[in-house]
Amino acid sequence: MGSYRTGSVDAYVRDLSANLPAPGGGSGAALAGALGNALAAMVGNFTVGKEKFAAVEGDVQRILTELDALRDRLLQLVDEDVNVYSQVSAAYKLPRETDEEKAARSAAIEEACKTAAGVPRAIAECCDQTIALAAELCDIGNPNLISDVGCAVRLAEAARHCAWLNVAINLSSIRDEAFKADMQEALEEPGRKSHQLAETTWKKVVERIL
Repeated sequence: MGSYRTGSVDAYVRDLSANLPAPGGGSGAALAGALGNALAAMVGNFTVGKEKFAAVEGDVQRILTELDALRDRLLQLVDEDVNVYSQVSAAYKLPRETDEEKAARSAAIEEACKTAAGVPRAIAECCDQTIALAAELCDIGNPNLISDVGCAVRLAEAARHCAWLNVAINLSSIRDEAFKADMQEALEEPGRKSHQLAETTWKKVVERIL
């Protein structure tokens, strides 16, 4: 399987809709996050280089640099989520006839699911940062693109929810309670903050439009 990030949108969507084990929800979350990120970047690119916004030029340039790095990472994660699923699938297909095989299979599943959980966690973290940067642009970006700020925030927020769900489904197959607790702690508080910030930003956008 080739890289989805370098392929066509049509091919990706067809595979996502097909009776295939991957791509799935985690990969789709990464792409949704990248789209939200790209809309935020568009707002920034319509702001920099204009005399009217000279006072915020440095801040917007910084935001754009951060958004570009996050978007590149999210696009990598589109493929990483597909690849890591194959590791989980392979672990579940291991033989389990003897006690030794059962133990080896169980350990392989545990390790594969831990690795798999790390991918949507990374997606969630990228979305958290994207939401924060879009929120900054809501206040200093070109107001002609205020609706795009709202779209950026909602896409990134939706992607964040989906990423969390994919972490959760992997954690349900993991026995290591310390690992599960660390993962949940790493995501829960940042998630609450992101959702609050997304909601505040969305309300600002709607108020300015209406």
